Amino acid sequence: MKVEEAKPLRIKSWSPDDRPREKLLLKGPGSLSDAELFAILLGTGTRTLSAVDLAKNILASVNHNMHDVARLSAKDLMRIKGIGEAKAISIMAALEIGRRRKETEPEEKPKIAASRDAYLLVSAHLTDLPYEEFWVLMLNRANRVVRKLRISQGGVAGTVADPKIIFRSALEDLASGIILAHNHPSGNLNASQADIDLTKRIKEAGRLLEIQLLDHIIVAGQKYFSFADEGLL
Repeated sequence: MKVEEAKPLRIKSWSPDDRPREKLLLKGPGSLSDAELFAILLGTGTRTLSAVDLAKNILASVNHNMHDVARLSAKDLMRIKGIGEAKAISIMAALEIGRRRKETEPEEKPKIAASRDAYLLVSAHLTDLPYEEFWVLMLNRANRVVRKLRISQGGVAGTVADPKIIFRSALEDLASGIILAHNHPSGNLNASQADIDLTKRIKEAGRLLEIQLLDHIIVAGQKYFSFADEGLL
């Protein structure tokens, strides 16, 4: 009687907490083993090996040394049973991305130490516009800018800045502070009552969320008005 070779359980039949893709989504990439990360790159296994088992074979071929995996050529990878050209290329491409990322120096985020720093960051976006735009600078605890974000675009007379959109974005960026900015196409440097009222609402909302409003900059041509400098915060 012929005895059939036992087949491994398909990954889809595993518990969701054990499937590499679902585990990454639930717990983050840091929760995955090296083999599980490679299994995601491989996508599929073979008739007798799951993608995770196939990944373990790759790592075993280099004594589980990730640096040595990066030294493998496509031909080296294809000598491992179950690794074809497409899988070898996927692995090599992913390792090359990691190498390039390591070599790239992270760009230092600009720091806001005074109102002019904030003005210089937004002036290129706002100085010559014939209509109003509203921007927000998201800052971390060190007052370095995490992100610049345009909130709205309006007409010559004004634009709408929705606090819900502002703070949703700030929470997504885990911002500790924000700086508001908008322009006056008319060249008028004075803050309108609407500008003052909005600033107060944003400040109060930020206090509840522990996100500090650090300034509100109004850009008018080559000049600017700072709520912080004028003692209006």
